[in-house]
Amino acid sequence: MEFAGEVLRYLALGFVFFVGVACAVIIVLFVIDRRQHADAIRRNYPVIGRFRHLFSTLGEFFRQYFFAMDREELPFNRAQREWIKRAGEGKGNTVAFGSTRNLTVPGTPIFANAAFPPLDDQYASSEALVIGPGCREPYTATSIFNISGMSYGAISKPAVRALSRGAKLAGCWMNTGEGGLSEYHLEGGCDIVFQIGTAKYGVRNAHGGLDDAKLRDISAHPQVKMIEIKLAQGAKPGKGGILPASKVTAEIARVRGIAEAQDSISPNRHDGVDNWEDLLNFTAHIRDVSGLPVGIKTVMGDADTIKGLFDAIIARGEQSAPDFITLDGGEGGTGASPMPLIDLVGMTVREALPRLADLRDEAGLKERIRIIASGKLVNPGDIAWAMCAGADFVTSARGFMFALGCIQALKCNKNTCPTGITTHQRRFQKGLVVEDKDKRVAAYARGIVSDLETIAHSVGVSEPRKLRRDHIRIVQADGTSKPLSTLHSQTHALEVG
Repeated sequence: MEFAGEVLRYLALGFVFFVGVACAVIIVLFVIDRRQHADAIRRNYPVIGRFRHLFSTLGEFFRQYFFAMDREELPFNRAQREWIKRAGEGKGNTVAFGSTRNLTVPGTPIFANAAFPPLDDQYASSEALVIGPGCREPYTATSIFNISGMSYGAISKPAVRALSRGAKLAGCWMNTGEGGLSEYHLEGGCDIVFQIGTAKYGVRNAHGGLDDAKLRDISAHPQVKMIEIKLAQGAKPGKGGILPASKVTAEIARVRGIAEAQDSISPNRHDGVDNWEDLLNFTAHIRDVSGLPVGIKTVMGDADTIKGLFDAIIARGEQSAPDFITLDGGEGGTGASPMPLIDLVGMTVREALPRLADLRDEAGLKERIRIIASGKLVNPGDIAWAMCAGADFVTSARGFMFALGCIQALKCNKNTCPTGITTHQRRFQKGLVVEDKDKRVAAYARGIVSDLETIAHSVGVSEPRKLRRDHIRIVQADGTSKPLSTLHSQTHALEVG
């Protein structure tokens, strides 16, 4: 009995102590909240007002995991992410009972199946395509689906390593992004597209201009197959790249050729490239120095502006044309961008891609300029739509981030990515096991191409690039659908060479 009484006394003392501490904390927080001026809710409702921020933060988590339906979320919904997850794990992507997609939403693509599709032994298969046939070293690209630009710095070392190794396994190319070429890009032995951004990281001189000697060194590497001049990306057209100081480690500073632990902000455009003529001169110079196919990456603001590029090419001759154009949509992603740009600037790829393909074909440059589509194209239907609209290739960044294990935590700009993809904190990077994720990257890429070929086979063509605008119908506001060919000025009916 005495022992039990002693225990009860200690428990009572502990409870009194806890209550006392709690009361003291509440009083301190009450005083702090009453005296501060920054938050009106906390000032008017001391202590209790603090829960508003907590619940707002937790709301994002609960909506994603408990309340949002499979097709509701943005920028990517659960159905899209789950397809990528299953593909990356090498699991079958068959589903039961029926589609969970609302097929009456305006803009929904519906593919027109053939009445008599080829037999299974005549299955559609994708083919290699040459880019820059007139270059000293043209590139024969073997994969329709490839890895878009993600800079070392914006993503972590293990993420770059896994992507490089996965790209090699899948036989696709990897774009370096504007952050320069590191040994981690080269580790896997994959084909590399080297991107030159406005800050010219990796090939810049002391004044931030292009260093031809460094460009020659980069281009001489046997894995570097093409050069991409970045004019704009979808999430921030008119704004240069933004890498916070917390992500500029000593190694990243070395690769980029910049100062450590300082914000790395690229100019909004290339100095000295003031018009299309200047751009063609710049493209020709880089092609002459490197010997590689050279293209541009941009976002369409309006078709008339881009038409000026093709007018300039026609006036100078098709040899002056860029070897490819990577078209990003205004819905494209990034690790850091001002909200007005990420939300409101630039045509979507759904609107811009058919217009760009029409302009190229009308200029007679279909065999000269390859079109690479980018911007939220992460599932097989997205890639098939792009083929119908006129693309020759598709690249994705966020699709491959999901293959690496991204959970759409929306922490890319904070250096606290919980999956280790967009952070340089070692404790988070430990979760990204390169030897596992590289296989998922490869499986995802192969899964995309396999299901793209399935769609091509269903509509009755032998190769995905033979998909045409008559093969796809777009749902209209009244619930009916119309062929894509009737919604644009020209039917994309030219055969691929």
